[in-house]
Formats: sequence, C-alpha cells, structure tokens
Amino acid sequence: MTEYWVSQGNKWCDFCKIFISNNPFSIRTHELGKRHKDNVTKRLATMQKESDAKDKEQQQAARALQQIEAKAKKSYQKDLENSQRNVDGDTSAAPGDGWVFDSTSGYYYDKSTGLYYDSNSGFYYSDGLGKWVTQEEAYKSVTTSTTNVGQSSTSQTKAPASDTTAPTIKGGPAPGRVVTKPLNPMRPIKGTSSSSSAVAVTANKRKREDNKPKVVSKEEEAALKAREAARKRMEEREKPLMGLYKSY
Repeated sequence: MTEYWVSQGNKWCDFCKIFISNNPFSIRTHELGKRHKDNVTKRLATMQKESDAKDKEQQQAARALQQIEAKAKKSYQKDLENSQRNVDGDTSAAPGDGWVFDSTSGYYYDKSTGLYYDSNSGFYYSDGLGKWVTQEEAYKSVTTSTTNVGQSSTSQTKAPASDTTAPTIKGGPAPGRVVTKPLNPMRPIKGTSSSSSAVAVTANKRKREDNKPKVVSKEEEAALKAREAARKRMEEREKPLMGLYKSY
C-alpha cells in the first residue's frame, strides 16, 4: 500500500509573535526557551499594570463621587437653615439694622439706600448700577447718587432768589456793557447811512416792464410770513442790546 506525506502545519505563538512547527517536540522546545519566557513575563507585568491602573481609576471616581455628595448635602442643609430662618423672621443674616427680608425677591432690602443684599454670596445689588457688586462699591454708588440729588435740589431752590431780585432794578444806566454794534454786521440798522443807501438803491432799480401781478404760491407765501415773523422777533430781541430802549 502506498503512503502519502501529510503536512503538520505551523502553530502561532501569541507571546513571541512567530510561527513554530506544530509538533510536541518543537512546541516544548520553544516554550522552554529564554525568549518565550521573557515575553510571557512582560505580558503578565503589562496585564498587572493595566489592572492596577483600572482599580486606581475606579477608586478615584468613587472618592470624587463621595466628595460631591458630601458638598451637596452640606449645601442642602445650609439652604434649609436659611429658608427656615427667613420664614421665622430671623434677621441675623442681614448685614445690619434697617434691612428687611423681601419674600418676593428672596433678598434683604434696605429702604433708606435702595440696596438688595444676598446672604449666600454676600453681594449687593443697586438699581443705579444694574449689577451685583461688593459692599464698598454699592455704598459708594449710593453716596454719589445722594450728592447729585442734593446738588440738584440746591440749584432748584436758588433759582427763585434770582427771579425775586431782578424786578428791584428800576431805571438808571445798564448794569453792564452796552452793545452799540449789531450782532449781525451784514444786517443794517434803521436810521444809519447803510439803510439809506439801501433804500436809494432799491428806488433806482428798474421796475418790471409788465404790470402783471406776480403769482405767489401758498408755500412761498408761508415762507415769506415765517421770514417776516423771524425778522420781527430778531428786532425785538436786539432792542435792549442796542441801548435804544430802557428795560423799565
């Protein structure tokens, strides 16, 4: 009977990353070799390090969760105490006298300064600033606004005094410098040479050849009336300055 040769194939070593003959003698020889033993030792050390790193990461995550829970519980207890104190009307959390707890906004309010106080953060709110600031900035803004209001009230009270003293001046020369020239040098004054020359030039102008009346639209008529009214107002305003009329 004829015999046939059959290939035994190769075996893959996952530690050494090589192929070896798939027979007991070759496999045993390879596993007893120094190279294979070193690779197995390295693989076990790597696996141990990965396991230790994973355990350490889990412990850190558990510790962080415990800290977060402890802080949340502490904050919750503090909020409960503050709410209970506010319900009972306790003002120990207020910054000083005159502060009243406003249940609508949840902050302390001082009617004299118009400031709000947050007992949790320690900041103050001012309507003038429109934001939460420290105590120093809040009281500084209140002082500035009070000073401005005092100055405005003082100026308002002093105004009638000047009105009452003005009518006491009767006749006599002008208290200040009398202006003898017109404010507008291009505008002539009645009775001067410039006005007379202007009248002569106007008289010498050639008249219109046709005697037809000029058609004036409503817009032009309104503009002429406005200009005439402005001219009269200007004359009335300049009369006291020209020294021609007395102010009594």
